Amino acid sequence: MAYPASMNAPTKPLGMPEFVTLLAMMISILALSIDIMLPVLGRIGSDLGAIDVNDAQLIVTFMFLGFAAGQLIAGPLSDSFGRKPVIYAGYSVFIAGCVMSMTANSFDIMLAGRALQGLGAAAPRIVSMALVRDGYEGRAMARIMSIVMGIFILVPAVAPSIGEGVLLFAGWRAIFSLLLVMAIIATVWFATRQPETLPATQRRKFSLTNIASGIQEACTYRAAVGYTISAGIIFGAFVGYLSSAQQIFQTVYGTGKLFAIYFGVAALAIGAASVFNSKVVMQLGMRFMTWRALFAVTFFSTGFLLVVWMFNGVPPLWSFMTWLLLAFFATGILFGNFNALAMEPLGHMAGLGAAFVGSVSTFISLPLGWAIGHLFDNTILPLIAGFAVLGAISLMVMWWTERGADLQS
Repeated sequence: MAYPASMNAPTKPLGMPEFVTLLAMMISILALSIDIMLPVLGRIGSDLGAIDVNDAQLIVTFMFLGFAAGQLIAGPLSDSFGRKPVIYAGYSVFIAGCVMSMTANSFDIMLAGRALQGLGAAAPRIVSMALVRDGYEGRAMARIMSIVMGIFILVPAVAPSIGEGVLLFAGWRAIFSLLLVMAIIATVWFATRQPETLPATQRRKFSLTNIASGIQEACTYRAAVGYTISAGIIFGAFVGYLSSAQQIFQTVYGTGKLFAIYFGVAALAIGAASVFNSKVVMQLGMRFMTWRALFAVTFFSTGFLLVVWMFNGVPPLWSFMTWLLLAFFATGILFGNFNALAMEPLGHMAGLGAAFVGSVSTFISLPLGWAIGHLFDNTILPLIAGFAVLGAISLMVMWWTERGADLQS
């Protein structure tokens, strides 16, 4: 089956360095909003009256929940009204969520504010993918996304340290002020430098019928559906890590203030993988890289699961970090490639396509990640088992996808 051609001509007036840096900053608002909170999850839960210690993980989960819902709205709107207005609206909603969380006097209000932040962050995150798809396709798109992810991953590498730094001078509420300022800076830069990439003559009429028909069409592409599901499954394990990372490092291994450093090192492994992928994907192809990276995640996790079992769930910290670096390097290769593979047949409806891929994969990953995080029992066993099992399932889904899809890259 030949995929429909994207109707709009590539619009790439910005130089490559500025374009990818701008996109990385826009995409990173989600990661920054999550990872900067990790060192203070327990404190926020305690201050606002969370009932269970694991309930503090909901501060991460609700951000993802709002993000998943926001993608369904932002993508179709950007296809109908253009990329720029939707991003402006998204940042406005994000800023409102920051204000709500910053002034929260109960845990429920905090969670509502976090969901609102996720809802707003969905627009710059998902529409940025459409911006890339407007001007690039295939391996070139995968290369751009890998470069963007390589820059973007520096944010979670340093975000926990930033959170710790803010706490040295102010309380946790000041963190939301920092997020608000970052959103304003990104909005101004985007507004003054990035032109609209979707001309008015090529926009889709906004209606629920058109959205439904677009989603129905997306579901007819085996590659779009299969790669999206496969991505959501393996990223569920990653969400589980984000939810429980603070407890693993500080409760299980007692790293204290060094938590930010250990977390940052693991994040840099993902960034290094994204850069590596951007250099080789044009020659080797997205599917070649994705197969091997996904197999590596599953293989490393299954092997380490035996070690974890031998140590009653708490192996030495150096062994956990070794697994983390290996597994996350492989995971870093998956980030850009899975998105590009799923988006390949959807170039003629890039906004809705990005919303479909992003929201479905996130809705899949959320309950899986929540389950892994909620099973935290003062060991790393639930996390490693989650990566091993979900990696194997993701491999099976990818095999199913490629059995019947007419693949072009």
